[in-house]
Amino acid sequence: MEKLDIAIVGAGVVGLAVAAEIARRQDELATIVLERHGKFGQDTSSRNSEVIHAGMYYPTGSLKAKLCVAGNPLLYAFCDSNDVPYQRIGKLIVAREETEIAAIEKVYDQGVANGVPGLTMLDGAAVKEREPNVQAVAAIFSATTGIIDSHKLMARLEHQATANFAMLAYKHEVTAVRLAADGYEVSFLGPDGRADAIGCRWLINCAGLYADKIAAMCGIDTAAAGYDINPVKGEYFSVAMGKSKLMNHLIYPPPLHGLKGLGTHVTKSLDGRARLGPNVVNATEREDYDVDPGHLEEFYQAAAAYLPFIGRGDLAPDMAGMRPKLRVPEGTVADFIIRHETEWGLPGLVNLVGIESPGLTACLAIARQVADIVDAGL
Repeated sequence: MEKLDIAIVGAGVVGLAVAAEIARRQDELATIVLERHGKFGQDTSSRNSEVIHAGMYYPTGSLKAKLCVAGNPLLYAFCDSNDVPYQRIGKLIVAREETEIAAIEKVYDQGVANGVPGLTMLDGAAVKEREPNVQAVAAIFSATTGIIDSHKLMARLEHQATANFAMLAYKHEVTAVRLAADGYEVSFLGPDGRADAIGCRWLINCAGLYADKIAAMCGIDTAAAGYDINPVKGEYFSVAMGKSKLMNHLIYPPPLHGLKGLGTHVTKSLDGRARLGPNVVNATEREDYDVDPGHLEEFYQAAAAYLPFIGRGDLAPDMAGMRPKLRVPEGTVADFIIRHETEWGLPGLVNLVGIESPGLTACLAIARQVADIVDAGL
């Protein structure tokens, strides 16, 4: 059985960022990324709104807040250095009526507490100057929010990882993990469907939607640890190009209670197309990417409250993504879990669980934190 230093499970944006950062620091370590799909980023990483978030929503001191605020400038700098397309397009979080002003003021205060730069409160007239076609009585403007080509980001991270001798093993699905005397024995099915295994000193779980399953393979009681994932589906509807051109920024309503979602909002792609979404649909499967056309009315009603120029005929089913939300008590805001599992008697195992939004924004900051854990344990 081949023995390596580090095995990373999952080649989404976080797994690739972790591989690139570890390989950059320690190119002498034999590092492999095991990915069940035939290429990177086939689940959550490629099915999202591709927004570079600023970090104003999350509880102060949480990993989501700290890593998003730290990751935002790191990601812009990475894009500049590596020719990854992006636009610092800015975002408005709007109060559609007077009763919602208190809600966005709370978000503004949270952002200030989190150290988010570039936040400005706007009155209705100032909103009109930025977005003449949007109905709002007030808004927060976030100058550091942007959009990114996530596929090219992942391609650059993959290139950096392999340039520093990390190996990418696609069509390798992990089926079991066994604690060994000198680390872990990881079993998998290879591209030909045959079973095989490798040994590693460090095992880093970046499996996204299946991170709780990998943790359970390692012997962790995921319910007791708070690692169980409750997959949530988010659907998107596209906006006709003629109406897409009537919006200049990303436009969000106040977030849902308990940060279950950020509300049905407007995102834009680098080519100027606009989408509405995502909604929040509790999923029975972890890979359900169908969009229910019957939800069009729900999207239309949500959008019409602040986009009066949108008609039902301007909307069409677009795509869906799955979010690896942690199962937490009602009213609790789930945080990222990034943990070296020494308390479970599993030295060398690093679990990353519940890495949903703002995971894309935070990916480089997450990678630094994981690489620091590995550096400290070597």
